[in-house]
Amino acid sequence: MQTTMKSDLYIYVYIFIMAFSTWCMRVIPSLVMKKPISNRFVQSFLYYVPYVTLAVMTFPAIVETTQSPLAGAAAFAAGILAAWFGVRLLGVAVICCITVFVLELFI
Repeated sequence: MQTTMKSDLYIYVYIFIMAFSTWCMRVIPSLVMKKPISNRFVQSFLYYVPYVTLAVMTFPAIVETTQSPLAGAAAFAAGILAAWFGVRLLGVAVICCITVFVLELFI
């Protein structure tokens, strides 16, 4: 009985630490940075951070969630080609899904 209460307390401590660290990452830059960023390199770096983060989270999921990593890689390539030729986001997603569906039928 006592170990359950102890583990429940640890969960709340972990949640507090996670919330505090997230809060720090959001508040400290706003307190430190008083002026707008004028450095061109830093601006371009910060512009691409969300895209890189999304790619880092998405690419492993593309390859690992399919039954065959080959189907995932082919869908990734099809999505890159579709985006390169100007297909919108929904169209790219549909093309990737169809590619995975068709390839997993044959692989």
